[in-house]
Amino acid sequence: MKAQDARVLLTGATGGIGKATARALLAAGASVMLVGRSTQALENFHRELTGEGISPSRLKWVPADLTRQDDITRLASESARLGCNVVIHNAGLPSFGPLAEHLPDEMAAVLQTNLLAPMLLTQALLPHLQTLPAARILFVGSALGSIGLPGYSVYSASKFGVHGFAQALRRELSGSSVKVQYIGPRSTDTGFNSAAVQAYNRATGTAQDSPEVVAGAIVQMLEDEAVERVLGFPEKLAARLNGLAPEWLDGSFRRHRQSLQNHASTTRVART
Repeated sequence: MKAQDARVLLTGATGGIGKATARALLAAGASVMLVGRSTQALENFHRELTGEGISPSRLKWVPADLTRQDDITRLASESARLGCNVVIHNAGLPSFGPLAEHLPDEMAAVLQTNLLAPMLLTQALLPHLQTLPAARILFVGSALGSIGLPGYSVYSASKFGVHGFAQALRRELSGSSVKVQYIGPRSTDTGFNSAAVQAYNRATGTAQDSPEVVAGAIVQMLEDEAVERVLGFPEKLAARLNGLAPEWLDGSFRRHRQSLQNHASTTRVART
């Protein structure tokens, strides 16, 4: 699919990766429907883009809370009305820290937003997408959907789930007009990362990509039709090794465990 033929529903459109992806898609000639929770953030971003010369005919925005089924149903109807032939599942919530620190409601929210919401939105969109001569569903996962790191038990659970869902759905829809893709960015330099995550990344020597790098890879995937891609080295190699023999990597994360323990100690001190 050429970018100029794409009419994209983009969730999480006002986040760091979302904004960069919207700009990259528009620069490549696509039309984009911006989706996010905040009406004000969407309106501001839309105004920013049109102020940069983007034609309003190529740019729509729709506020939606993807944890609400009625919003998902409304979004699916609007997508069909506008003839969207691509959906990019990019919305997500972060989660970092020792498992003992996570509150049950926070864990449920991460799984609801990162995993169940894209599953339900995909289900709602499929009847329309399957009527088209060519359609695409692209899941923005994470390298942590292939490699479980200390401190990311809840987040990895959500992204491993997205990875598995995308893989199974790709095989389920094989031979149809709907192609399914999955991209796993490594740590990305956006506001998604808290100060604790930034400290963890520095302590463990974790490299970060810019959101523009991730956005460029997303547009490239739409055009080259790769089914799965993990970004960055050594993350790409680690994902392969973890798939073959996960226990081989268990000893590779001592620095990560130590950094997590330091984080937990600092948090306990701050709370006392």
